[in-house]
Amino acid sequence: MAERLTLAQAVARHVHDGDTVALEGFTHLIPFAAGHEIARQGKRDLTLVRMTPDLIYDQLIGMGCARKLVFSWGGNPGVGSLHRFRDAVENGWPCPLEIEEHSHAAMAAAYAAGASNLPFAMLRGYIGSDLVKHNPHIKEVVCPFTAERLAAVPALRPDVAIVHAQQANLAGDVLIHGIVGIQKEAILCAKRAIVTVEEIVDELSHPPHSVVIPNWVISAVCHAPGGAKPSYAHGYYQRDNAFYIEWDKISRDRDRFLAWMDANVMKAEARV
Repeated sequence: MAERLTLAQAVARHVHDGDTVALEGFTHLIPFAAGHEIARQGKRDLTLVRMTPDLIYDQLIGMGCARKLVFSWGGNPGVGSLHRFRDAVENGWPCPLEIEEHSHAAMAAAYAAGASNLPFAMLRGYIGSDLVKHNPHIKEVVCPFTAERLAAVPALRPDVAIVHAQQANLAGDVLIHGIVGIQKEAILCAKRAIVTVEEIVDELSHPPHSVVIPNWVISAVCHAPGGAKPSYAHGYYQRDNAFYIEWDKISRDRDRFLAWMDANVMKAEARV
């Protein structure tokens, strides 16, 4: 059953140095507040997993939290590069970063395989891609029924999955609606799961096309209104597009980046 914890308590209890951590959310419901708490608590040597690492992973990499990134696309959406990510890969600042790159389809399949308790995922993919030359985790299997050659990747099984959602009820069941990414599968394949939510309600509203994640697969639920900003939460607030543009300037310079993080994250009050 999901515990009701503060975000600081949840991160301290469930995120450990050296863990593999997946912070998932697609376009909206990106768990920025949780990522900031990880940085505040100075977690180190993390393997970060995400289908589309964007600003929150740029910040965690720049603060020296990560030793490896498993991903399928990385960038500042609609703007350009992630400069702290690039600096870590190209110059080892603030520490070297190992990368393991996949396609979107492979990452989604790997999450689904982990959630299904399977050892690997198969897909028709990587044909014509140079990724197979650089990623030793991409293998080939032969279908026992048709002899077709298929790509295979290991199942994803992170130590901790963290997602943001709109609502949780008093029992700890969680509601996600709007664009749904890979959050459900990330929760189901992880050993531990933290969910931050905009509000705690008596009963979930169940809008069309919503997903309910049951409390028995969640370790902790944290009330964190605004926890996806500067991304958006469908039905609650819009994306701060101006900040994504501004981040390109902030993140280009190491000193400016550190000053911004110190003022806006490290010295900011943890969400309760």
